[in-house]
Amino acid sequence: MPFVTTGDGAEIFYKDWGSGRPVMFHHGWPLSSDDWDAQLLFLLPRGYRVIAHDRRGHGRSVPVGHGHDMDHYAADAAAVVTHLDLRDVVHVGHCAGAGEVARYVVRHGAGRVAKAVLIAAALPLMVQTEANPHGLPAEVFDGFREGVATDRSQFYLDLAAGPFHGFNRPGAHASQGVIWNWWRMGMAGSAQAHHAGIRALSETDFTDDLKAIDVPTLLLHGDDDQIVPLADSAARAVTLLKDADLKVYPGASHGLCTVNADTLNADLLDFISS
Repeated sequence: MPFVTTGDGAEIFYKDWGSGRPVMFHHGWPLSSDDWDAQLLFLLPRGYRVIAHDRRGHGRSVPVGHGHDMDHYAADAAAVVTHLDLRDVVHVGHCAGAGEVARYVVRHGAGRVAKAVLIAAALPLMVQTEANPHGLPAEVFDGFREGVATDRSQFYLDLAAGPFHGFNRPGAHASQGVIWNWWRMGMAGSAQAHHAGIRALSETDFTDDLKAIDVPTLLLHGDDDQIVPLADSAARAVTLLKDADLKVYPGASHGLCTVNADTLNADLLDFISS
């Protein structure tokens, strides 16, 4: 399997399929590059080179016990980009992966980035503080940590079968395949990495990153996102970006890359091809 070794010794797994203009995908917590299958297999036959990596401690990447913060996540993405010598890249991130994209573009992307897509993005800052009253209470993220630490398997199953995909809404048609695939990706990663990554997801302030991004950016978000509420995230983030558009999907959940793949893929293609 293809791996790149970072400067601090982390071994990062990546997929690199096809040829043409490169589009690189950054997955959300606590998943892996497999969460992008619907997008990779949509763009591949349309002439794009698609790249997706497993964040350190996630998926098939080596479960190192250090570096579970956004600075290291962005540097790991940069190691993949440098290793493959990618240029004119469209970077697409979901949830925590959107934060990774923002940090990467600002810290490492000079001369290599064409556009950015931030999907159900956990930014500018998720946790509620005195300076950020719009955020989610710290107790929400404490509950995530407790779930990972005490019964990760059941916690992930409950997330996938409920709020992540909106399967807990009245009239929702839950897909057992989607639920178990999400659970499979989550359980493949390191519990320690996932536990530590909750802080990176919730406490990293991307305000300055968003203000510094100078490439066209598209934000995609569901207005029934129970994990990263629209009003606390994309609706605020779009006001900080220099060149950005926000598209809201009525009734869509946090898992819109899977549940709403057909619509999202068409919007993604339209943006990256223009």
